[in-house]
Order: sequence, then structure tokens, then C-alpha cells
Amino acid sequence: MTSAPPTPAQLKREQILQGALQIFLQNGYEGTSMDRVAAAAGVSKITIYKHFQDKEGVFTALIKQITAQRFETVFGHLSFTEDPALVLRQVAHTLLDTLATDEEYIAFLRLIVGESGRFPALAQFFVQALPQKVWTLLGNYFATHPQLRTAHPEATARIFMGALMGYVMTQNILHGHSIAPMDQAVMVDCLVDTITGCPPGIEEDPRP
Repeated sequence: MTSAPPTPAQLKREQILQGALQIFLQNGYEGTSMDRVAAAAGVSKITIYKHFQDKEGVFTALIKQITAQRFETVFGHLSFTEDPALVLRQVAHTLLDTLATDEEYIAFLRLIVGESGRFPALAQFFVQALPQKVWTLLGNYFATHPQLRTAHPEATARIFMGALMGYVMTQNILHGHSIAPMDQAVMVDCLVDTITGCPPGIEEDPRP
């Protein structure tokens, strides 16, 4: 089914968000003014206020857009009917492969972390928009696979995603890949083995 073409209002909104993203990445949240956003987007401030009300509205709209895009990239095409070891490897490698080359998102993560002390509400909005959504998705998946023997599915989901994002933080965001390298395949295999209790290529004995 072909989706309807974007309306003029949707196109204008996208134009504003694209201009705003570059300004936020260059100047941070506090250092960004609506004048700079308007200039970058090629619109008037009145137009921005019409679509987003204020700077916080622009930034939260960016969070929604950016997190929705990355969620779809990593999780949108997965089949959650597969074996957990397979699904978790797909999640891990898709996430790490995507973020390894997604410079814009890495810059956005740096921005969120850097501004979280002064603007905790924006950081919390980000957590609700992506991490909590992922924890719920994976937690529900773990809950439907009792063979994993996890006492708390959401906690297990947080451990899994926390390990992956810790890898991204040290390797990509903090530039640790050159001084503390870790092979991605090794990292993923060890993580999945820890969660599933079954090393790659070794099927769990079905006997009690």
C-alpha cells in the first residue's frame, strides 16, 4: 500500500527539524536560539512557533523523530518468533553496525548526555522515547521464552541493552576504539552467551 505524499505542513515541519538539528549539534541546547534555527531552516520564527510553540517543542520533536528512525532500523524488521540466541545476535549486530557509521546519531547522543545535567527533563524524555521502549519490547520477548530462566525479564533486557550501549559509549562516543579496542563479534558472542546460557553453535540439552 502506497503511503500518501507529505502535506505542505509536514514538509515545512521537516524543513524546520533538519535545520534545527544542525544548530543544536553545533551549539548545544542552551546555546541554540530560535533566531539561529530560523536562519538554518530558512523560515521565520513565527513559522517555527506555529509548528512547535517553543525551543523545547522543537527539541522534543527531534528526539521523537530520531529515536523512532533508529528504533525502526534496529527492530523494525526482526522476527521475534525466532530462537533467542538468533534474535539477540541480530539485535546486537544490527545496532552496533548501524551506530558504527551513524555519525549524526552519535553526535546527538553526545548532545543528550552533555545537556542532561542542566536539562534533566529532556534527558528523561529521551529515555522514555527509546530506552524504555526497547526494554519493554525485549522484556516481553524474554518473558515468552521461559527456557532463558530469567527471574526478571525487563532487568535482563536492561542488562543486554546496557552492555551494548556501554560498548558504543566507550568505543564510539568516547573514542576508545583506538586505545581499548574490543572485537564486536567477541563482545556479542559473550553477551548473548551470558543471557541465553548457551555458547554459539551449542544447543542446550533439553533434558531436565
